[in-house]
Amino acid sequence: MTAALFEKLGGEAAVDTAVDIFYRKVLADDRISHFFDDIDMEIQATKQKAFLTMAFGGPNHYTGKDMREGHAHLRARGLDDAMSTPWWKTLRRH
Repeated sequence: MTAALFEKLGGEAAVDTAVDIFYRKVLADDRISHFFDDIDMEIQATKQKAFLTMAFGGPNHYTGKDMREGHAHLRARGLDDAMSTPWWKTLRRH
């Protein structure tokens, strides 16, 4: 059996690092940081780490909404594809 993408990427440590870097970049980006003004970022990062772990084939502990449903309220407030820029830069770097 081949290793899951999760393991090939470096497992939990890699996902944790990527999510932490991602949210640092998001919070430093004036175009999108305001979407997180009332968000507990520790909880948010934990949810994101669980989602990505599941999406990459690691242990599934994610109990949240799917991407479309989870972001619907943000899109209604004007969130657009600007948020993807820090994420893709983070993935390319690691």
